[in-house]
Amino acid sequence: MNRTDRLYALVEHLRACAPRRVSARALAARFEVSVRTIERDIAALQQGGVPIYADVGRAGGYTLDKSRTLPPLNFTPAEAVAVAITLGRAEGSPFSRSARTALQKIVAAMSAADSESARELAGRIRLFAPLEADEPASVPAVLEEAMAARRVVRLTYSDKDGTETERDVEPVVFTGGTRTWYLVGWCRLRGDARIFRIDRVRRAVLLEETAPERRLEDLTDEPPNMAIRALEFV
Repeated sequence: MNRTDRLYALVEHLRACAPRRVSARALAARFEVSVRTIERDIAALQQGGVPIYADVGRAGGYTLDKSRTLPPLNFTPAEAVAVAITLGRAEGSPFSRSARTALQKIVAAMSAADSESARELAGRIRLFAPLEADEPASVPAVLEEAMAARRVVRLTYSDKDGTETERDVEPVVFTGGTRTWYLVGWCRLRGDARIFRIDRVRRAVLLEETAPERRLEDLTDEPPNMAIRALEFV
């Protein structure tokens, strides 16, 4: 059994056993590998976002949270690659880190044969990408957390002339396309609604304060030459 097949089988075995815990030694015996190999496999799955938890001690072992995982999905290889292309274009967006873990979960939930076919097809796809990112890698993640938790965020922002200002912003919505993303929020420095290009945010710090609830419809500022529509989420 190759590693891809073993990782898939490992997740399914833990799902079938949950909530009972399974020791690394028992898993090693089942898959005919060393305990150290099982530990490396579990670590790789955890880093990929699979909700596997470990308890130490004689009665300890690994268990998987069934409520946060998917059974095998009926994605065709082409459908999985289509999702990968879409998620691959999320780089630089507020949810780029979550896009990567989502794709890993989808692939892990597919059958071994379909997963291998999808990987082979994906190997024949190439995307254009900038040589260097304009913003620090941490900025989109901080803004994502600010929006999800509805927290005020402190931005160091560079305008089109390169002038930097520091301002506290109450996040309202993200808007954008495949490359350019904006944070629409209430700027306390200006006392008005403002739109911030995410690639011009030099630093972002999450504050402890909860932002008051504001609606996009109550704000007057709009991106130039753009129409805003809601994300279609089925």
